[in-house]
Amino acid sequence: MQEQLKELRRLAARAGNRRTETGIPRVAMVQGAIPEHQLAAVYDPMVNLILQGSKSMTVGNRTLHYDPATYFVMSVDLPAVGVVRPAATGEPYLAVSLTLDPALLATLLADLPKPAGASAQEAGFSVAAVTPELMDAWVRMLRLMERPDEIAALAPAYEREILYRVLQGANGWMLRDIATPDSALSRVNLAIQWIRRDFDKPLRVEALADRAAMSASAFHRHFKAVTALSPLQYQKRIRLLQARMLLVSGGRSVTSAAFDVGYESATQFSREYARAFGLPPAQDAARVLASIRLA
Repeated sequence: MQEQLKELRRLAARAGNRRTETGIPRVAMVQGAIPEHQLAAVYDPMVNLILQGSKSMTVGNRTLHYDPATYFVMSVDLPAVGVVRPAATGEPYLAVSLTLDPALLATLLADLPKPAGASAQEAGFSVAAVTPELMDAWVRMLRLMERPDEIAALAPAYEREILYRVLQGANGWMLRDIATPDSALSRVNLAIQWIRRDFDKPLRVEALADRAAMSASAFHRHFKAVTALSPLQYQKRIRLLQARMLLVSGGRSVTSAAFDVGYESATQFSREYARAFGLPPAQDAARVLASIRLA
């Protein structure tokens, strides 16, 4: 796989230190040191392949590490904190990602035989060893950056192959479950969408559980298994990340940001914000703005 990895590094070397579009639908790349505030975010469902260096992803109390021998799959929207590192030999961090398309995934699964039995796993994110077949599909996908006239005709086939290779691997159960309406993972994903849409409103776990067709205790258990967070912790992370965005890009005051994201107490907001980001809101926003100006 070393020759494949070498070619992928060459193809992705034009990426910048933020999400860089490739011209291929849903495929992006990134290189170098990424600002801390960009790594603390709500991550879209995706397949992420490290080409150089390494990365750690922390969701709730779970931290996963991956490098060029592994790839990362996230099947639901998750508030996470990432840390990227250059290679031991000094080359910059380099990675490519494919954002998951639920419609394409469902179509692909409809064409495949159904596996026997139900999955005993529930986590919404995991790391697995990369295979030569998966690497080869990524090489053909990224080569399209040099032949943009072929993207419309060939990218859909290569995307299906990447997803197929993931489905055949250790994380395949995750993609199957997220596309299966009655699975616990799929029901939790619906609850995640409800929380994200109404993050600034009071959260009633019992009501969410009822909408997900689960008992409150089962819903809480499944939700935490998928996200490594309780429903209330998930909502809090979403609120704090949204507040950070308002402070940095919206020019809001601390009190205004707190109330806009659903807090009833600015004091409680400031305390929880500092716990999450390491500094009180105003100081953290100033730090982020300073790092943006220096970038």
